[in-house]
Amino acid sequence: MSKARIMSGNEAVAEGALAAGVRFFAGYPITPSSEIAEVLSYLLPQVGGKFIQMEDELSSVGAIVGASLAGLKSITATSGPGFSLMQENIGLAFMAEVPCVIVNVQRGGPSTGLPTKASQADVMQARWGTHGDHNMIVLASSSVRESFDLIIDSVNLAEKYRTPVILLLDEVIAHMREKVILPEKEEIKIIERKKPPKGQGEYLPYEVTEDAIPPMAILGEGYRYHVTGLTHDETGFPTSDPEKINQNIRRLYQKIEKHKDEIIRVEERYTEDAEIAVFAYGSVARSAYSAVKEARKKGIKVGLMRPITLWPFPYKKVSDLTNRVKRIIVPEMNMGQIIEEVKRVVPEKVKVEGVNRVDGELITPSEIMAKIEEVS
Repeated sequence: MSKARIMSGNEAVAEGALAAGVRFFAGYPITPSSEIAEVLSYLLPQVGGKFIQMEDELSSVGAIVGASLAGLKSITATSGPGFSLMQENIGLAFMAEVPCVIVNVQRGGPSTGLPTKASQADVMQARWGTHGDHNMIVLASSSVRESFDLIIDSVNLAEKYRTPVILLLDEVIAHMREKVILPEKEEIKIIERKKPPKGQGEYLPYEVTEDAIPPMAILGEGYRYHVTGLTHDETGFPTSDPEKINQNIRRLYQKIEKHKDEIIRVEERYTEDAEIAVFAYGSVARSAYSAVKEARKKGIKVGLMRPITLWPFPYKKVSDLTNRVKRIIVPEMNMGQIIEEVKRVVPEKVKVEGVNRVDGELITPSEIMAKIEEVS
């Protein structure tokens, strides 16, 4: 039987990564994510894994891309300016279709900003940080136990869809400590990447398949193929053929878009009869849930929608919500980023308002409650 433990969000990420089968970590220490690297530095060698402290964040993603190509489930962790430095090689991982996970523990910015304070200002960077047309899977955790679960989900999604996946925590979730009961090993679902059949003759590393996800051979196990950040054809070699370029970019985009209904996860509480909805993610969702429960005690019909998957964004879920509510409140520790995505699908009859803090402090239940009472 699993025993109760007291853990931080960062510790849960490290433990969850091991449970997911991660055997390689490369990273550079940076507040408030450093505990992930610290824990994995002594746990990974105990299970035959590898830990490398890199010279910077750009090389960290380069290292996990290389390790993944060689067959190891690989992750890195960072924050703030380190996440900015990683964007070039995140683009490489997307273009070369290399599964890996980047954990970004958000802190205040821009630049060095607030190294020890919380923020949610990287949600658009997580989606659009690397250049060019691309799609991205981004998850956001709201508790210590969920941090354990979502790093496993992130690794599984990366392996299944052959793509980089980003897990967002914020400083509050990373450093808070909660009692958790972790699942037994046999209770954890593990997904492995799709490999080409044994004995297959010609191998096309980027072939067009029905599910848009080509099998991935492990370098060193009999198949040799070209890996490049350049637009390429099915063989992996660069091409200037407009038809092949079009096919390459559209397939990369569609392999996530095509499966978004399988990827997107949203939690709803009290939304069945709600007239007002609070749309919140990460640590702010905890404050939002407290405010919703308090409002319910006062007879105000309020519900909570919490996106676990930030990208692909749950537009359909939000659209369905607008058929039931008259107001939507979006609290965020930024100047207002996700609120604009909510507004994309909200009809004029439903008013959307934000509650924002950018001082490094968590939005409190009382602040959200005040906005609920204001609009009710």
